[in-house]
Amino acid sequence: MSEKIYCQGGGCSAKLGAKKLSRILEKIDKYEDPDLLVGFDSHDDASVLKITEDKGIVSTLDFFPPMVEDPYLYGQIAATNALSDVYAMGGVPRTALNIVCFPDEEDLNILGRIIEGGNDKLKEAHVTLSGGHSIRDTSIKYGLSVTGIVDVDSIKTNNNAQTGDVLILTKKLGVGMTLNAMRMKDAAPEVLDDVFKSMTTLNKYAAELLKPYDVHALTDVTGFGLMVHLNEMLDHKKSVLLYGNNIPYFRDCPYYVDEFYLSGAAQTNRNSVEKEVVFEKENFFLEEIMYDPQTSGGLLASVAKKDLDDILDAFKEAGRECYVIGEVVDLKDKSIYVGE
Repeated sequence: MSEKIYCQGGGCSAKLGAKKLSRILEKIDKYEDPDLLVGFDSHDDASVLKITEDKGIVSTLDFFPPMVEDPYLYGQIAATNALSDVYAMGGVPRTALNIVCFPDEEDLNILGRIIEGGNDKLKEAHVTLSGGHSIRDTSIKYGLSVTGIVDVDSIKTNNNAQTGDVLILTKKLGVGMTLNAMRMKDAAPEVLDDVFKSMTTLNKYAAELLKPYDVHALTDVTGFGLMVHLNEMLDHKKSVLLYGNNIPYFRDCPYYVDEFYLSGAAQTNRNSVEKEVVFEKENFFLEEIMYDPQTSGGLLASVAKKDLDDILDAFKEAGRECYVIGEVVDLKDKSIYVGE
């Protein structure tokens, strides 16, 4: 984005911490609409409002500062990330509105490239850009408000995991620390290419592959990292055993941890849930990977064990990533147990 350094902590790592948000939201005395099927009480990915007996509207919005210097790539990542919440609810996005904050003194060609990048991902998703809103600001921010449709009996909430389910993840972890290494000019180009490809891959494809199967809980892994999103999925009703050796991450992440290319957002994530987490063996690298904030991360699904082989076959045939990372068990003293 010209010679200036714009990406000083953008993407989903710019989120406020989960604890702070919870303290604020739990005090709000909101209007209760009987047709609101999913709201913020469950910490879910988007809201769902029933409009007919069998259809609901999915609503979400997401925006953040740049995490890369290329404005077109930034627009692609922001749009891919915003669309993800609709897919994570089992819905299909239909329309989107741009959200733009832009300094008066900046070159409008930069803004044009950002919006073009976002719109190209909308076209790939068959989503119509129908408008938006912009304001002058001291820094650049971009994202989308997205509206989708979902069948009421197909809504995928994030907190209905069942004992015996298997956990699968559809993208690698380590986005946050890789972007930090990039800012320090210490990330290999081929690793960055892999990370950028991941961040611009629509979760539409993984959601479609999961649709025929018994998915009991579904969310996407973004700024709160794997651990916080997983803890919200368990909702103090179940526990999970994670297979530490199966946790997928981008190449060079061990090096990034050794170099302490870590973020404040990762520490915030750790502070939010570490009392609910038990590591069977001390593993600093694995901890950092699991708390690392992801931008436009993959889907995390709790699926019926009987469907696992078919799901893995479907993803393999489609050439899509799918990693088995754990299993859901009855509630124990802690929510998350990390083994080998």
